[in-house]
Amino acid sequence: MIKVLVNGALGRMGKTVLAAVKADKELQLVGAVDIFSGEFEGVKVETDLAAALEKYNPEVMIDFTRPDVVFQNIMIALNRKVSPVVGTTGLDDAAKAKIHEAAEKNNTPVFIAPNFAIGAVLMMQLSQKVAKYMPEVEIIELHHDKKLDAPSGTAELTAKMISEVRHPHKQGHPDEKERLEHVRGASYDGIRIHSVRLPGYVAHQEVIFGGLGQTLTIRHDSTGRDSFMPGVLLACKKVRGLKGLTVGLDKILD
Repeated sequence: MIKVLVNGALGRMGKTVLAAVKADKELQLVGAVDIFSGEFEGVKVETDLAAALEKYNPEVMIDFTRPDVVFQNIMIALNRKVSPVVGTTGLDDAAKAKIHEAAEKNNTPVFIAPNFAIGAVLMMQLSQKVAKYMPEVEIIELHHDKKLDAPSGTAELTAKMISEVRHPHKQGHPDEKERLEHVRGASYDGIRIHSVRLPGYVAHQEVIFGGLGQTLTIRHDSTGRDSFMPGVLLACKKVRGLKGLTVGLDKILD
């Protein structure tokens, strides 16, 4: 069995992860960490990540915490040769480069996914395929109002994948003017990304393509956090067989 520690254990996602790991016959939940101490379904939750890693000696650390602490958490784990499986978004390319370097130095692989839902991976792959033929596209991502970063990692990765097959260009009228700042959303190589934050949502994304006389919309909805669990558990089982830094659930799907 693979020994797993969950960091961010008392958060909305963390509690779902704890239950999923406990129920999996190939994984052993050995520890839990959060900024608040406590207990969840008989599992003691501690507050010192470094001490918990030393105490429980897990092989894998699952991290669903905050963008402002995730980099530090990853480095703490790598320095103890514990493989991070990370769902926390907000890491920029410079941070990922440092993580890759630390992973190779410690001979300890890292896995990061902006979205662990298999349907979301398919949505991104389909969007990249469509963009070859319909390059006019905008992205709308909708999340709960407690999400700290915008745009979502999924939206940013979708735009990156689309940009790999699409010539960068400004969309809309060339003389278009925003009467309200940012009303047209952010721009990634000319691809507009719009972020919605409202109670009632979990994680949703629409990729809208426009062409002559037609539109095509690809939409994915995670209506519950359990939608991410198959991907999280799969990553826990495969991460130790990877090298360096791996980003994206598509990299480990058969």
